Amino acid sequence: MEGTIEAVAPGRSGDAVWRAAIDKVLGDPDQPTLVFQPIIDLRRGVVAGYEALSRFAGPPTASPDVWFAAADRLGLAAQLEARVVTAAIAARDRLPAGCFLTVNISPHLMHQPELADVLAAAPDLSRLVLELTEHVQVDDHARLTALLDRLRAVGATVALDDAGSGYSGLQQLALVRPELVKIDRALVDHADRDEVKLALAELLGSYAGRLDAALIAEGIERPEELEAFIRMGVPLGQGWLFGRPSPTWTSLAPELGERIRALADDRSRVDRIASLVERTTAISDSDLGQVPTVFCADPSLEFVAVLDRNDRAVCLVRRQLRSGDSPGETHVLSVSLRASADADVADVATRAMTRPTGTRFDPVVCEDSFGGYAGIVRPERMMLRLAQLTSAPASADSPDRELRLVGAAVRTEE
Repeated sequence: MEGTIEAVAPGRSGDAVWRAAIDKVLGDPDQPTLVFQPIIDLRRGVVAGYEALSRFAGPPTASPDVWFAAADRLGLAAQLEARVVTAAIAARDRLPAGCFLTVNISPHLMHQPELADVLAAAPDLSRLVLELTEHVQVDDHARLTALLDRLRAVGATVALDDAGSGYSGLQQLALVRPELVKIDRALVDHADRDEVKLALAELLGSYAGRLDAALIAEGIERPEELEAFIRMGVPLGQGWLFGRPSPTWTSLAPELGERIRALADDRSRVDRIASLVERTTAISDSDLGQVPTVFCADPSLEFVAVLDRNDRAVCLVRRQLRSGDSPGETHVLSVSLRASADADVADVATRAMTRPTGTRFDPVVCEDSFGGYAGIVRPERMMLRLAQLTSAPASADSPDRELRLVGAAVRTEE
């Protein structure tokens, strides 16, 4: 946790100090200030997004968590979070191209007028990720999920913070169905030396994958941790190894980007579905009427993907190829299975083959690290790849050995 904490105990005198401090912040339109920490694509070795973090000038001198806890205790948290969300929405308009911005938000405060009004007033929340914290239990989940659905309808993405920190986190995953899931930093810290942590993170990744969510490993500070989570296939990472929070949009050091790509390439050569992705024509869901024209323009085209405003596939349209069907006949297929591009072929094939009979051989929709459409993978191609992997002789020089060598090179250069 960043910053030092000046002990101001809860109670009449302590709360008076905090109320005065928070009132002062709320009275200053430039407070709190925002800094931005990069979130890295662990396959491409580039910045995929940023997290907006609050900074308070004080006094008291305390970490942001302490400020927000004091505001919550005093009934001022909704006002303070509304100030931060407003600033984040404004900062999003200055984002580098192709990046998203996450901002922390407390689920139990989202219906408070101060915060609800800020969210309702934004006509477009695309490229903004609402990162839900779970520090306070939410009682009315139906109300929360209905609100999140409305925010998603105007472009917002939902993330769950600190997943894996407790049983309530698993409940939140099942109820909220986020698009992004942050692995609790306690599971990341020295995970390369702790098989239990790695197993828990892998289990969480499998669970999140079933919900079509992508993982972010938070708190990566050491090259060994980076190596472990790339090897596991976690698509996104955040931590001091990549960059400290900054008032500006920082980029990833070129040499670190190269290391990440080398590690990812070594892992994903044959056993990841990224190598099986088939690029197909994609159109917006507002252009459905153009599907016949698209098929007529390319007689060899079998599938067209229909995407929403966030580039997420909502369905596939298949040209009907069976004999006896009239020319130009098409069928709409719902998306019965999504998988991250770095997912294991065997895992995705198992999930595909356990779908209901009517959808078992439908294509799997492949997504990038932020849930965007990347293409389709046909089940038959996965079966052929599994056959190849099963029959291939074991390599004398394993990928794990190569990863250790690269990790050693990274450490040597520091």
